[in-house]
This record gives sequence, C-alpha cells and structure tokens, in this order.
Amino acid sequence: MEKHQDSASTRTAGTQQPALYWEVTYLDADCGRVRTEAFDDAAQAERFASRYVHHQDGWAIVDAIQVRAGRAAA
Repeated sequence: MEKHQDSASTRTAGTQQPALYWEVTYLDADCGRVRTEAFDDAAQAERFASRYVHHQDGWAIVDAIQVRAGRAAA
C-alpha cells in the first residue's frame, strides 16, 4: 500500500497543522473500477485501504489532502 502526503501537511515546530482529510483510491475487484473514498481519520482510511490490497490484483493508495478555504460569495 502506498502512502502519499502533501508537503504542506508535514508538521513544523511553531506552525499550525493545516486541516486534512484522507482519500483512498482503490481498485474495486468486484466490478473492475477504480474508486475513491474520503475519510476524516487516517486510521479509518488505512483500515479501509487494507481491505482492498488482499486481492491478487488489488491495490489502494492513501493520500492526505489539505482542506482548501472556500470562496466567499459575491
């Protein structure tokens, strides 16, 4: 299982940790499609991803995604 993290999400002393969520991109072997699920907790994302790597051709990637600030309405 691969893990990717955005460089802006790394912890630095004296700075505030940006808000993150985790996306799991995986191969659904039942239908042969690549799907994506979002999680608020890294441990939940890891558990979900581990279920899909047990298949012979299964794979899953966990990405930490920084939440972007929304745009203000005009």
